[in-house]
Amino acid sequence: MKLRLRNPLAFRPIPVTAITSFVYIALVVSSLIVHLTVPAAPKSPTPVNGINLTEAWLDLRILSQSYHPYNSRRNDRVRDWLLSRIEAILQNNGVLPTVGAESEHRVESATAEPPTVVFSDTISNVTFSLPSDASKPGWSVYFEGTNIIVYIRGGSEDERGDWWLTDRTPSKGGVLVNAHYDSVSTGFGATDDGVGVVTVLQLIKYFTSKGKAPKRGIVALLNNGEEDYLNGARAFSQHPISRLPHTFLNLEGAGAGGRAALFRSTDTEVTKAYEGTKHPLGNCGSGDAFKRGAIRSQTDYIVFNELLGMRGLDVAFFNPRARYHTDQDDTRHTGLNSLWHMLSASLATVESLSSDQSSLFDGKSSGKGKVPSGKGSTGVWFDLYGQTFAVFELRTLFALSITLLVVGPIMLLLLGAILGRVDKLYLFSSTKQHHHPEGDDSVPLQGLRGIARYPIIFIAASAATIALAFVVRRVNPYITYSSAYAVWSMMFSAWVFVAWVLSRAVDFARPTALHRAYATLWTFVALWVVLVIVTVYEQRLKIAGDYFLMVYFAAVLLATSMSFLELFGLQRRSEYADHFAIHEYGETPGSRPRSSSSTRENASNTVGEQSQSAPDIVDEEDQNANESTSLLHGSKRATFARHASPHTNNQERGNDPLQEKQQRVYGSEQAWSWSLPTWTWLLQFLLLSVIPIILVGQVGLLVVTGTHQTLADGNPPLPIYLATAVFSILILVPIGPYLHRFTYHIPVFLLLVFIGTLIYNLVAFPFSTNNRLKLFFIQKVNLDTGMNQVLLTGVGDPYLAEAINSLPSVAGQKPQCTPSSVRKGLTECAWEGLPPAVVKQPSPGIPPHFAYSDWLTFHTFRTPNSTEARFRLWGRDSRACKIEFNQPISDFHVEGAGADQRFQRVPESGSKEVRLWSRTWEKEWTVRVKWQPQGGKGLGLDGRVVCLWSDENKTGAIPALDEIRHFAPNWVAVSKIGDGLVEGSKAFLV
Repeated sequence: MKLRLRNPLAFRPIPVTAITSFVYIALVVSSLIVHLTVPAAPKSPTPVNGINLTEAWLDLRILSQSYHPYNSRRNDRVRDWLLSRIEAILQNNGVLPTVGAESEHRVESATAEPPTVVFSDTISNVTFSLPSDASKPGWSVYFEGTNIIVYIRGGSEDERGDWWLTDRTPSKGGVLVNAHYDSVSTGFGATDDGVGVVTVLQLIKYFTSKGKAPKRGIVALLNNGEEDYLNGARAFSQHPISRLPHTFLNLEGAGAGGRAALFRSTDTEVTKAYEGTKHPLGNCGSGDAFKRGAIRSQTDYIVFNELLGMRGLDVAFFNPRARYHTDQDDTRHTGLNSLWHMLSASLATVESLSSDQSSLFDGKSSGKGKVPSGKGSTGVWFDLYGQTFAVFELRTLFALSITLLVVGPIMLLLLGAILGRVDKLYLFSSTKQHHHPEGDDSVPLQGLRGIARYPIIFIAASAATIALAFVVRRVNPYITYSSAYAVWSMMFSAWVFVAWVLSRAVDFARPTALHRAYATLWTFVALWVVLVIVTVYEQRLKIAGDYFLMVYFAAVLLATSMSFLELFGLQRRSEYADHFAIHEYGETPGSRPRSSSSTRENASNTVGEQSQSAPDIVDEEDQNANESTSLLHGSKRATFARHASPHTNNQERGNDPLQEKQQRVYGSEQAWSWSLPTWTWLLQFLLLSVIPIILVGQVGLLVVTGTHQTLADGNPPLPIYLATAVFSILILVPIGPYLHRFTYHIPVFLLLVFIGTLIYNLVAFPFSTNNRLKLFFIQKVNLDTGMNQVLLTGVGDPYLAEAINSLPSVAGQKPQCTPSSVRKGLTECAWEGLPPAVVKQPSPGIPPHFAYSDWLTFHTFRTPNSTEARFRLWGRDSRACKIEFNQPISDFHVEGAGADQRFQRVPESGSKEVRLWSRTWEKEWTVRVKWQPQGGKGLGLDGRVVCLWSDENKTGAIPALDEIRHFAPNWVAVSKIGDGLVEGSKAFLV
């Protein structure tokens, strides 16, 4: 008790258990708080001169009060409202509007601080293709844009005059900030992309305020049509102002609320503009996931970067994804804090990019038709606790990794050599020779004890944790959708408990003072191999998201070095051997009365006749102790750690200075360990745990949070459970070397946690009202026959079937279910649904299906004896149609379409669809197509002409969808699966 009171940091069970548990709890809880909590918005409505949060929040509520997809009347009203808001903002800032052309609403300030031009673009159109898998036909798209563009001129180096009316390209690049103002047909678009839109409005307000003029020109783009193939951004490429920006900031939403993360960036230099963000979030691992195709969805980022050659950043909301593209993407499920998080980050980033006057972003073009923005370096970036942002080049990470891979082993070998030189290398030492006149004796050091135990402990605990991933995947595969933290808790508690049981068991059977040293050494070796692999990938594939492994390895290297340095506190092995001989064989300094063998022979012949000064009898097993010899032999011990002659009186033992040293040996560990430092373990643990836990924890939380609700999109659950298991193991590795000193209290508590979370994860229902399962809706109407089908796509039995069976219209029907051809991994069920009423009927009393034939009109004209045809088509109350072909076409042209060599109209493998989007309602399209005759099928072409309806703002327009919203279980959410909610089609043959 005295020792514990004198040294509360000693390497004893209570201090180790208490301190390590406290550190872990503090780090994990603080990481969760940072991850789950959105930093509070300032109380002042005007936290920055030129920014008004109250105004921004009111704008968001107006913008997201109804569905406003491109193919809806509400979309037009949103566009008109945005133009009026921009005009009001500029007037309030003293920028007086003047009258301009339809496509170029021009605004100039009377004071030239700063000159501003607004383009209401109703001219640009674009034709492009979307390739499918190799050798399979793709899609072709014709789109008419309705973008709103605000150009805020920069300083003296910015191009003067109306340069966009010429072919001249500005010599100095500007900055683009982009958001899209259309929503999906099933979501209100508060965070996708309403927050981005009101952020752009506030940036216009800020940079047109007095004294806030940017040094580089700023282009604020509000594009329309992002939700369907990034159409709006592609249309922007046709506007001459697109030649100005060299850098960009794209604002997006892939969740609904929370914090906006930096998803990806093109290079190190542009990422540094994000450094000034007060509450940064994100790491470069998400960018790697986009590059490798692990994240399949895309944003306008790829248009600005890959097509136009700009360098920039993608900032987006990402959580919770269950609300993404649903009716819960509204202002009730986001908040002012989320709005401020994106707005403040955008302001800092755009201000940094627009104030840069260097030539960093002015250089050579990366390809034909791309802006001359130069080339940046691949970057490594990550935040720390949402407070600090680190960014550096990938080659720096590579150099650091190589340095550590080389220096690490050399450092440990050098320390080992020095320890060997000073005769203190107890690691790997089983015996030490004791020299005397009659010969040499081998003194047991037992330094090999425990050398192989930690890999076994680690593998067993990790195998148990990974096995849980397979168990949960098999029994209740979707539980992580709503209960990701229950899965984390199960993985954590399982690893700790298994590792603790094994550590305590082997420590009880064969205690060793070198457990920590061997544990950290094995961890070093394993991470060295891992770092070699990831360093190769850093160089070959430019993967930067493994940066945390380099930091992890550095921490393990320091911890392992400390284990070696602790050995310098021990006495020399030769000195220990001499003391061992004195106490075991009765030697005195400078003399040796007899060898151990003669001692044993004499002892056997004169039992009971020894004097008080004779040494204790040492049996053959104790004398020849080795690594496999147990220390638990009662009074017959091969070490003098707890040894005293039974014939020595108490006073002599009390005055023996060795008794005090022996009391410092923990339990039955090696006797020489009495001089090991008792406090250095704490410094070692802090080096090993703090930074790695923070970095790995942040990466793990972002990975799992960003993916655990993508199960509704068809992603397999096993990789998510395996990711949770792997990150749990990496977080818990730092505590492994210390578990053999733990008391039973924490592990037993974790056992109870494990049992509870395991039962919950295996039997609990995986969805809830706050974490609804997304089912994807579309209704297809055959306008020739009047038949319609409702198709609902989602995860298979029993969830999809339960949702469908709850619908009254399904009664008496047997839905036909097949694997989805649109979303891999999901099931598609079809049944005859309630007739849609998306087109206004000529007479109110006529049922909708009697007027189906009027919804879509088309005519076909084929050039005789050729493989060319012309289509004329239009749809009522729609501005989106498409032509589907049963064999791929080789080319097409829409009357009035422009030409751009940067876009391929048809993929090399041909197109199976031509999708048409008009800015005006009920437009008549004229489309010319060409095709190649296929063997045995003649020269003809057949397929279907389809028109789309996407406006759900009026109850009763799509009764089948209303029915699902009303009768489906409350754990179900509805989202769109295609361009339209309703598709009406007619067959053709030419």
